Amino acid sequence: MPNNQFKRGELYSVINGMASTAVARRLQKNFRMAGLEITIEQWSVLYHLWKEDCLSQQELCNRTFRDKPSITRLIDNLEKQKLVRRIPSKSDRRINLVCLTDAAQALQSQTIDLANQTMNEALIGVNKEDIEVVKQVFQRVYDNLT
Repeated sequence: MPNNQFKRGELYSVINGMASTAVARRLQKNFRMAGLEITIEQWSVLYHLWKEDCLSQQELCNRTFRDKPSITRLIDNLEKQKLVRRIPSKSDRRINLVCLTDAAQALQSQTIDLANQTMNEALIGVNKEDIEVVKQVFQRVYDNLT
């Protein structure tokens, strides 16, 4: 028997979306309260650049699950804030690499701390075993559909 028997209103993607939205809103609020003028979407781009600096726009699309126009807009805004710069690739003139500035590097520790604080708030009362089960289930769902 399939595992997709659910009552009306219990569609798991809706529940996951609600939780994800709540976490994103709280993180955005925590950024604002700390005086940071970056959006969650911009932070997700910075996060991937902190993990590996100077990525192509296409690679940022892949890692953030965003389309090219969205990434272009995010990078444009990050450039205006002097958090990233585009550098032509030495190996392929068609490619621009997106690299962090010193100002963006300075934000890493503070924003990661705020993200951890936000997740700690979100996970109050949730035990570690349940968190691991949820991570495994979502990974399986993702693997099944990709």
